[in-house]
Amino acid sequence: MQYSHEDENLSLTRFESMLKTNDILFFDSSEFENIIHHYLEIGKTALAKRAIKLGLEQHPSSVNLRLFKVELLIIENKFSDANAILEALHNLEPANEEIFIQKANVLSKQDQHEKAIETLLIAIRMSDTPDEDADLYALVGMEYLFLDKFDDAIVYFKKCLASDVSDYSALHNIIYCYDFLNKNEEAIEYLNGFLDRNPYCELGWHQLGRQYFTLKKYKKANAAFDFAIISDDTFVGAYIEKGKVLEKLKAYEEAIENYKITLALDEPTAFALLRIGNCYEKLSEDNLAIQFYKKTVDEDALLDKGWLAITKFYMKRLNYQKALYYINKAVNVDCDNVLYWKLYASINKRLNFLEEAERGYKRTLDLGNYELDTWLNRADVLIALGEFESASFNLIQASEFYPENAEVEYRLGGLYFTMHMYDEGRFHLKNAVLLNRDYSFIISELFPKLTEKPMVKAIISDSKKNSN
Repeated sequence: MQYSHEDENLSLTRFESMLKTNDILFFDSSEFENIIHHYLEIGKTALAKRAIKLGLEQHPSSVNLRLFKVELLIIENKFSDANAILEALHNLEPANEEIFIQKANVLSKQDQHEKAIETLLIAIRMSDTPDEDADLYALVGMEYLFLDKFDDAIVYFKKCLASDVSDYSALHNIIYCYDFLNKNEEAIEYLNGFLDRNPYCELGWHQLGRQYFTLKKYKKANAAFDFAIISDDTFVGAYIEKGKVLEKLKAYEEAIENYKITLALDEPTAFALLRIGNCYEKLSEDNLAIQFYKKTVDEDALLDKGWLAITKFYMKRLNYQKALYYINKAVNVDCDNVLYWKLYASINKRLNFLEEAERGYKRTLDLGNYELDTWLNRADVLIALGEFESASFNLIQASEFYPENAEVEYRLGGLYFTMHMYDEGRFHLKNAVLLNRDYSFIISELFPKLTEKPMVKAIISDSKKNSN
């Protein structure tokens, strides 16, 4: 018996009316199956559970309704209950492949992926419908992905695609596996074979272009994206990728054209606006560049690349006041972004706003950015502010991450001499010149008053004599 969409709607209406009135209406088992399937698809598990309960009250011997109950139990992680029902069903219908699929589902949820695969293979052997095999092959492929067995996963996703050539998720998974294995050449070979058989598959051309892009074969990538667009001239992803390729080929005006097509085809994306701004900047069209950078942050204030682009735009042009204005706005949007605080500190240091620069470097460190430059820059700012104890404590912390580092040791030596802690100063300065005498200029740059101190001069000059 065929079951139409109108019949399904009528059944749903009757079922929901019954729930409101508490009247008990009769539905045949196939109606209950469709009702349950509908609720599970839209995530209304409570209504699905209610339909299963009523369905089993009216049709207690229905295998399919009990399988739906199993599905719900798996969602609720009630695996022993699910297994009990599956064992009972297996005794009734030992050749029912759906029972094995749900058994595999239980095993997978319990991270027993090898056993799940064995169980799915039994289901495949039982199946005599090639169309359904595609779904089973996909399930096996996913289990292999859970095990990080990408070569095995590829085998089954390929079988899946062979059974159903329109299964683009299988194609995507095949390429994902090749990407993970860094087998770009193999991916290209497979895609070329696939496209010989399916020359108008826009996703195939798109994936082929991405592989060529990864290998920096930009002209071939460009051609592949052209074929993707010929196959579907509304394919936004192909225009985006083509734009990226054209940027690599320094064809910035053509890249802009492709990005602008995406703005016409769909809602504007911050990524496309950003790339247009970048292309205009490369073409020295500064007014248009800044216009699109501003559109980027208006479109998506959380895209850090937008704020970084607009800030760096002004920094390159030595307009640090404007750069500071925009990095302040960025920090207000996301106060936990390390990249923002690094730029914030750098710009304030350029403007000689040392307290704010120190705040920026400290915040950068607090957020877990332990790059050597961050420690050194903060130390230099603290030294300029006369905060010698804080500077030395900062450098001691830095030495935990960068032990035996000459730049750290020169600064510590200079600081301890400045604070009249001569034993510590001598220790660190000697250590510094042993590590790298070429960095001795740090003393004259950061601690010019120390250059005439006999003890400091002796340590540095002795190292030069010894090196000669």
